[in-house]
Amino acid sequence: MEPPVEHRIDPAIAGELPAEPDSRLPRQRPRGWGAFTWLLVAVMLGCIAAVIVFWLKQEPAPLPPAAPAQPPPPVASAPEIRHPIEEARGGEPYKDAKPLPALAVSDAAMQNTLADLFGAATFDKIFYPDQIVHRFVATIDNLPRKTVPPRYMPVKPAQGPLLTAGKDESMSIGADNAARYAPYIRTAEAIDAKKLVATYVYFYPLMQEDYRNLGYPKGYFNDRLIEAIDDMLAAPEAPATVALVQPKVLYQYADPDLEARSAGQKIMMRMGSENAAKVKAKLQEIRRELTSRQKK
Repeated sequence: MEPPVEHRIDPAIAGELPAEPDSRLPRQRPRGWGAFTWLLVAVMLGCIAAVIVFWLKQEPAPLPPAAPAQPPPPVASAPEIRHPIEEARGGEPYKDAKPLPALAVSDAAMQNTLADLFGAATFDKIFYPDQIVHRFVATIDNLPRKTVPPRYMPVKPAQGPLLTAGKDESMSIGADNAARYAPYIRTAEAIDAKKLVATYVYFYPLMQEDYRNLGYPKGYFNDRLIEAIDDMLAAPEAPATVALVQPKVLYQYADPDLEARSAGQKIMMRMGSENAAKVKAKLQEIRRELTSRQKK
């Protein structure tokens, strides 16, 4: 098989490069470049030189004023603490107490403390013994909201289902439903508010840590506790007959205004007017004790 023939094309023919003149031929002066042409070139070069000299003599144009420096974006500051509480380290009634345990292993200390406050029998009957700090903090955070997840509640639910009266459109909370809350009301009335708040303040660092772990890295738990107390104190007095509906499994208030209330206010209305009045009295006592301990 014969090798391919290499075809070379003159670049001048291809239009890529001009053909170089043959050095063997004498160079000829281009036609038409007479005296007039050289004079015209000289005049043009002179004009360009004059323009350059004139430009070099001019004052440099002032630079436009620099734009003012933009201040850096403000650093997000922590929300203002409205209800700061005193540090209880070394204060009564725990001046000789041991250092606080770590949050993850605080249940034993909380169990003993609550049993001392409420009595061992009451603690076993009413309170859940695990994740005590987390249950309390999560419940307080949710009380001003629409619902409180049952798995977060620190106390066991009242015995038996909600007692109702009537059927369908005439269904309402039964008059004897308030008796289901009697153990909780007696416990609340018997508690010493001063001692309860002192215990809360002593263990406050654990609650603050848990509150920030909930997703509030700059939050202050005591402010949220005061909000929850104020919200429950603002619960309206339930009417003598509280109408209910049952669209699915759970009962709801038939009155849209009552149904739109927070979880804390719904609890207050569900326990009956007499019980709610007793709980509000104790909440006011606790709130006064809490705010009296604020840092000056």
